[in-house]
Amino acid sequence: MAKWPNGHIDLEIIQQLGNLDLIARYVVEGFITGLHKSPFHGFSVEFAEHRLYNSGESTRHIDWKLFGRTDKLFVKKYEEETNLRCMLLIDNSSSMYFPDNKHNKFKFSLYSAASLIQLLRKQRDAVGLTLFSDQIEEFYQPKASFAHIQLLFNQLQKNLDNQSKNKKTSTASTLHQIAENIHKRSLVIIFSDMFENVDQQDEYLSGLQHLKYKKHEVILFHVVDKSKELEFAYENRPYRFVDMESGEKVEVFPDDIRKEYIHKVSDFRNELKLRCSQYHIDYVEANIQQGFFTVLQNYLVKRQRLY
Repeated sequence: MAKWPNGHIDLEIIQQLGNLDLIARYVVEGFITGLHKSPFHGFSVEFAEHRLYNSGESTRHIDWKLFGRTDKLFVKKYEEETNLRCMLLIDNSSSMYFPDNKHNKFKFSLYSAASLIQLLRKQRDAVGLTLFSDQIEEFYQPKASFAHIQLLFNQLQKNLDNQSKNKKTSTASTLHQIAENIHKRSLVIIFSDMFENVDQQDEYLSGLQHLKYKKHEVILFHVVDKSKELEFAYENRPYRFVDMESGEKVEVFPDDIRKEYIHKVSDFRNELKLRCSQYHIDYVEANIQQGFFTVLQNYLVKRQRLY
């Protein structure tokens, strides 16, 4: 059971209350005790356009590369950005409901998202929310108003007890749509197991690249049950494995497929981490067995040190 830093509140007991807004408030108070400054910052300046240089003004912002091409003096103009805009993306496909209704990847993501909304609300930053499976199911542009934040909490609360079966995912198309629908530079935080058809791996990776091309900062929480999904820690007895998105079934002894399974999953995860590194995307392995409080706190402390 996860404990707060002061040791006297048990997170699992708080979760039994079932109120995401209340849980998020307790969680963020726990975060704040371990953070000396905000781990998230607005984008201080963004390039807007060029204008002709006026004789006598400072030469600090002259674009010398452009001067070399045009033989004319131009000054770079910038727009000040004072607040952060954040879009939270949550994968709501059926694979996210693994391993059971009480503790699964989807609930982990909802608790995490609620906590981040509360943290950003304290900074008076704008937050948006997208839930997706094989299509975008819910989409709310980033706003900072009290009514909007309460709407987001209500939507997360409504989805807390969902258990959708045979609902596939299309991460690639979602990421491309989000990249086009967010019109200002934003922080995009994704919660997904990224489990999709292996043949479509290049497509959803191109979706991540599209977000970076649009100059968004991207954080990917790769939500997994490490022991079951990555390490395949099952006893060697007959099991019936059911694909939660297609309903297909296969009966096997784990030892018969363990080596090949671990090899393929390892290749998939290594490729995902490599591409994230190449695209300058922050990759976070989010093992649900650690609990969302521990995963988030460890990441936020690390981010605070780096930024």
